[in-house]
Amino acid sequence: MSLNPHAGDDGLIGSEDDLILKPAIEKVNQQQHAMYSDLSPPMVFGSGMYSRFDAILAMYHDQGLIPFKALSFGHGVNYTGLPIVRTSPDHGTAYDIAGKNIASEESFRSAVFMALDIARNRYNYAEMNENPLQRGLAAKAGLVTREGTVA
Repeated sequence: MSLNPHAGDDGLIGSEDDLILKPAIEKVNQQQHAMYSDLSPPMVFGSGMYSRFDAILAMYHDQGLIPFKALSFGHGVNYTGLPIVRTSPDHGTAYDIAGKNIASEESFRSAVFMALDIARNRYNYAEMNENPLQRGLAAKAGLVTREGTVA
């Protein structure tokens, strides 16, 4: 999504979208990914356009979290793309209802399982790309164990 309201209105409200976001998006798209930057939050969420995307990247906390919570409260998971795996339930800490046996565990459970999936996928990706040439040669020579490690 854009950083400035209305994607900067061609520089009227700000130039960061044109000067910073668009070149970064173009670089990503050159790697055969489809990413868009000139979409304002009201356009993405107000029109239902969000349902056509696999993911939505918000430029700051409230820009994405407010509509996310409005659309998925009770079953959503907030994922932050950090070097460490960090997920959180859509309800936040919920201190006001902690210990009262009234909170639903659904979003928390989803956040835990998503964190596990992300960690597993990162591990598998790193392992697959560790040394693909050595792995391929070892596989041809029959030197790969059942676990997929080089013997």
